[in-house]
Amino acid sequence: MSTGNNLSGGFTTTHALLSPDQLRFAEDILARVASENLETVRILFADQHGVLRGKTVVASGLASAFKNGVAITSTLLLKDTSHRTAFPVWSGDIGFGEGTLTGASDILMVPDPATFRVLPWSPHSGWLLCDLYHKDGAPIPISSRAILRKAIERLAATGRRLVCGLEVEFHVYRLADPKLAHTDGGMPASPPETSLLSHGYQLLTDARYDALEEVMDDLRRACQRVGLPVRSMEAEFGPSQCEFTFEPDGPMAHADAMMLFRSLVKQVCARKGLHATFMCRPKVDHGMASGWHLHQSVVDAATGANLFMPHADGTLSDTASGWIAGLLDHAAETCLLTTPTVNGYKRYQPFQLAPDRIQWGRDNKGAMIRGLMEPGDRASRIENRVAEPAANPYLYFASQILCGLDGIERGLSAPPPVESPYDSGATLLPKSLVAAIERFETSEFYKDKLGADTVSWLTRIKRAEWDRYLMTVSEWEQREYFSLF
Repeated sequence: MSTGNNLSGGFTTTHALLSPDQLRFAEDILARVASENLETVRILFADQHGVLRGKTVVASGLASAFKNGVAITSTLLLKDTSHRTAFPVWSGDIGFGEGTLTGASDILMVPDPATFRVLPWSPHSGWLLCDLYHKDGAPIPISSRAILRKAIERLAATGRRLVCGLEVEFHVYRLADPKLAHTDGGMPASPPETSLLSHGYQLLTDARYDALEEVMDDLRRACQRVGLPVRSMEAEFGPSQCEFTFEPDGPMAHADAMMLFRSLVKQVCARKGLHATFMCRPKVDHGMASGWHLHQSVVDAATGANLFMPHADGTLSDTASGWIAGLLDHAAETCLLTTPTVNGYKRYQPFQLAPDRIQWGRDNKGAMIRGLMEPGDRASRIENRVAEPAANPYLYFASQILCGLDGIERGLSAPPPVESPYDSGATLLPKSLVAAIERFETSEFYKDKLGADTVSWLTRIKRAEWDRYLMTVSEWEQREYFSLF
């Protein structure tokens, strides 16, 4: 169906940024926007933190977005988690070459038509994810989606592809005080005050699920209406803690899905007077940390055969063994991508259903990597339990591909699985964000796979976050020293 919009001859076709199939898909979207009387479309991209940023256009402006892209300021790629710009953008060269990403100049978002959704909680609104380009049509290499796409292509060149499934934990609280006084509007703003929707520490009891059912239903229905492949909803261990799991899919599809899911959860809950958070360990009494467990297997791209299926005697396949070994070998330097916040490292504690050291085990939830592989089981897979739910999904998934593939290509073998993960002599995971920054910053592996500029860019942003944390006087310091000295 044609809308009468000619999408050729603009920036995206001149630089071949949208394929003929994508342009036809874009035409279908324009027709749908018109037939469903949508009023606005949110044009968005995932920044370095996995936070959605972008602009909203009126429906009549969507054709121009497909044809010429949408301009945004380049400083959005240079901000830390307080939304402060961490680079001297008024200088001539901030680390990417003279005049690149300087002067708060514009870059362009180009919508990916395959990501289009109509938002059920805002039914007059469409939603699109974008890729990022310079004004000369060159892709921006530090774009999160671009980093994952390159990793996927690297794996595809070996005749393999990754299949992954998501288990995501988060909290939903009742909003008591949104903290909207003028004094609350800082960088960052004051956090809201909240109370519980349900008590915790009754894992998977029906009573706890029933207490959460209304919000669970609202979130599930919203997920299903936007096409997210929800598999289950669970009342997790902690108070007001939830978990959603999703059917297996490819890494780009699931990274896009995670961006939509986090946005959906927070916005649907906010409209109900609730506060949802994917922060790893909220500072609340009796709280429980949240994790993000990534199930993954590698399949033959031509046949679909699961290359993680063990041999008849139960021994690991070469692919599974190499992949696990690669993840373990690079785990410490990868923590900046899997656990990118100060808060996330407070989850790495023994006997808390979370990993604290670098090891794998067979169906062992205390190990960093949990092996779920049996002879003849076509669903054979591993589960990496290292990440926090605040991680940027594109960088997280890219790290898994790059590390796993490196283990295969180097012919590494997985060490013996552990039985007692909290008593083993395995190397501990980094204990703090700064320890993770230092490992990533000096990683020759990531300088080679992502580029030295990308490593330098990300570490500078995360150091700005760490430095602000370090210079903040904590409650612990006040209690420890204020009366003593």
